[in-house]
Amino acid sequence: MKFSISSFVHYRFTLPDAIRRYGSLGFDQVEIWGGRPHAYPEDMEGEYLKETLSALEETGLGISNFIPAQFRYPTNLASSVAPMRQASIDYICRSIDTALKLGAPSVSICPGYSLSNLSRNATRKLMLDSFTRIIEYAPDDFLILIEPANLWESDLIVTVDDGCETIEILGKPKNLGLCIDSGHMHINREILSDAPLLFGRFPLHFHIDDNNGKTDDHLVPGEGLIDHSVFLNRLITSGYEGSLAVELGFGYTPDPDPAAKRSLEYLRTAVAAAGNTIGSIR
Repeated sequence: MKFSISSFVHYRFTLPDAIRRYGSLGFDQVEIWGGRPHAYPEDMEGEYLKETLSALEETGLGISNFIPAQFRYPTNLASSVAPMRQASIDYICRSIDTALKLGAPSVSICPGYSLSNLSRNATRKLMLDSFTRIIEYAPDDFLILIEPANLWESDLIVTVDDGCETIEILGKPKNLGLCIDSGHMHINREILSDAPLLFGRFPLHFHIDDNNGKTDDHLVPGEGLIDHSVFLNRLITSGYEGSLAVELGFGYTPDPDPAAKRSLEYLRTAVAAAGNTIGSIR
């Protein structure tokens, strides 16, 4: 299993500087945030692209996933306003191009949300059409990962079950999977330890963060109320060898290194402990 971190928490750093810090902290991978100032498509050209690729080569870090800037701003793939939805689709497609330049294996996409002038069912059809167009745009061997949200972020794909249903409706294309966020599941009162049961059914990627059960705080894992132990035990038992990507919130951005370090220490300790209890947790 590989330990990764979303670059968003180093919001006040250039992406090459953030990558070098993750290398020095001991992460295996970086999950690249596609917003400014990191990897916005129009910025990832010329010298900035070269410096970013150089930082990845220097550190030996892999890329676990590419996350376009989404949830609330600047996209809504389900918007009933046609130019807004088209611009959102275009942005995700440009983000796929950027992810490919960097060597990322996947892009995660968010469901969007209903606006006041259209029903949820009608809005859902727009979302599905947007997803279809994005899947068709991506190369066959490039993953698109739907990230179920929480009640404050979407009314379309809120739970992991919603995400599974959406993949089924879209015909289970081989390059479509789920990006599952432990914090979202906790807010939604879902059972986190059920998520590993999906391994082998769909491609999976995991965001690991913490909260107190009310708001999506994206705390350092282990510093909220989420118990990841049974989840990690089942994930190891399933044979999952992918990434666990820490996704920390905006509150850490003034001084992100200590939070990143504590997160990595938590993952190492928690995964080791879960591995030592294989068979004892059901």
